[in-house]
Amino acid sequence: MLRRLYHDQPESFAFTPANQEWAEAQITKYPEGRQASAVIPLLWRAQEQEGWVTRPIIETVANMLGMAQIRVLEVASFYFMFQLQPVGSVAHIQVCGTLSCMICGAEDLIAVCKDKIAAKPHQLSEDGRFSWEEVECLGACSNAPMAQIGKDYYEDLTAEGFGKILDELAAGRVPVPGPQNGRYAAEPLSGLTSLTEYDSGKTQYNASAQLAVDLGETVKRIDGTEVPILTPWLDRSDKSGGTAKAKSKAAPKKPTTAKAAAPKGVKSEVKPTSPKSKPAAPEAVVAEKKPRTMTAPRKAGADDLKLISGVGPKLEQTLNDLGFWHFDQIEKWTDDEIAWVDSRLRFKGRITRDDWMAQARILAAGGETEFSKKNKK
Repeated sequence: MLRRLYHDQPESFAFTPANQEWAEAQITKYPEGRQASAVIPLLWRAQEQEGWVTRPIIETVANMLGMAQIRVLEVASFYFMFQLQPVGSVAHIQVCGTLSCMICGAEDLIAVCKDKIAAKPHQLSEDGRFSWEEVECLGACSNAPMAQIGKDYYEDLTAEGFGKILDELAAGRVPVPGPQNGRYAAEPLSGLTSLTEYDSGKTQYNASAQLAVDLGETVKRIDGTEVPILTPWLDRSDKSGGTAKAKSKAAPKKPTTAKAAAPKGVKSEVKPTSPKSKPAAPEAVVAEKKPRTMTAPRKAGADDLKLISGVGPKLEQTLNDLGFWHFDQIEKWTDDEIAWVDSRLRFKGRITRDDWMAQARILAAGGETEFSKKNKK
């Protein structure tokens, strides 16, 4: 299928501050020179924010990752998970039309979409709140026919029941996802014939549907107001492990009471501070100190800093611009000097993560690391 950008494009795009922080954090997963690997998560986050992938989104992501815009367009147009035209502001309905669902009534569900939303797929409803499309297998074949709405599967559907789900969404409610015929999960319609012991102690709904009920906002797109785990690979202090259940636009960094900080249903062991007790110390902030720099390399010539794992051509140029040309400069950095350099790099945490100082110490002494052996010309 030929997929083109929509004819009517917005003038600009910008990530929300929270999504910008999330996107920059994703880029740090990848080595210098390999930032393009983050193209799919960044496009997906942008689509979650805006609803569809626009030309300004493609341009923004390309600039963030140092990619040609055509390369980002190639990714966006290749994967059908990226919508290249506007979708409904409330929900985009994806009806499975593959074999199991088709023989179990998918065409009836598509007829409901045509009646209640728009005559053709990818068309917006008259009020702009809904859109729909037929998709390939979504993997819930035993519960056919089914549709994905937002982040959830609605299974064992009938035309009548599906119409009521759309009416509920139009009224501002989020119907309970999962099987719609009383089935718990994907067990036989006649009931369990084996593993019957799992009937006891189960939640009201299956795990996926139960989580959706607990969150209550699973049709809502990600906009950065959630409480994500941003950078666990950098051992950041914001590894809160929160969920999208957070209602505030920004998660509070310092709970005012111990009770507010405790997860639901868990008694906090943190006691409120008193005049005699010191409050919990925040994460230590290392003071910055500028290392000794040089205006030019020594007469013998600059060292090849790319022999340090984590330093690519662009980062080497940045280090040169800052005044670092030799391994013996880097090996002597102290913690406060690392903080000074790190604050001037685009991708934070790389110095300590790859332990540049230890690598530089070996290279400055004339030795070789495993990385330098592979990359030395």
